[in-house]
Amino acid sequence: MILLALVAAPLLLAQSWSLPHGIAVKNNAPRSYRFTVEYFTADLHGEINTRQRLVGDYTRALPTGDVVWNNVSEAKADGATSPYGPPEKIEFMEGFHYRRNAKESADIMAPEFFKNFPPTAVFERNLVWDTQMIEDFGQQYFDDLKLNQPYHIRSSEAMKIPEVGQFQNRDIELQWVGKSQRNGQNCALIEYSAFFNPLEIANSGINMKGRSHYWGQIWVATATRQIEFATLNEDVLGELTLPGQNAPMTISVFRRGTFAPLARD
Repeated sequence: MILLALVAAPLLLAQSWSLPHGIAVKNNAPRSYRFTVEYFTADLHGEINTRQRLVGDYTRALPTGDVVWNNVSEAKADGATSPYGPPEKIEFMEGFHYRRNAKESADIMAPEFFKNFPPTAVFERNLVWDTQMIEDFGQQYFDDLKLNQPYHIRSSEAMKIPEVGQFQNRDIELQWVGKSQRNGQNCALIEYSAFFNPLEIANSGINMKGRSHYWGQIWVATATRQIEFATLNEDVLGELTLPGQNAPMTISVFRRGTFAPLARD
């Protein structure tokens, strides 16, 4: 019996540190999240000039297969410590919905996808892009991850972003780093990062060329593959040219976000 236990112990240990494979995302009912993202615009010395905070509610797994955005607002503040002004509701995002399921999903990079968004609504577009990124990183690559082994998604071409510019994910790294708990669920903790990504913005007379670093963590329930929590950080450094300016100025934009369920299924 002792010998059998000694033989079985490594196998049980290996199984306990492996992710369950072949499990589809379990959507028992629609589930809502609150996505909060704060932007800090600063100079090269770290002096913060302005802050902007976007908050929105995102509901997935509707009976139609759609997802929908509600209660999206933006608040602004000057400097590093002044209080935010009252949040202003972003009306054009109220009820904004699109298809997102395993069989059929809308192309969020298609020119017509944001047809009702103003051209300057880049931060609002980011809410949509970032949410899909978090879900894809946490769910789509789940079966490919092994403990403490980096998994790479590389690209040599830039993505064209209609009405905004272009962006290249040079080397996205995903890594399952351990187990955790969120909202009473056993979770896989997945870290993601992508550095030195070229970025160009050409929007309403504003032009910027620079680079982006972004990284964060995602808690994925191992039983359902639902996202239980996620963080987002991004650091952008670039040369910005405003309308009427002949020479560019250097600008630094840092943002941080949290993506959290509003209620359990």
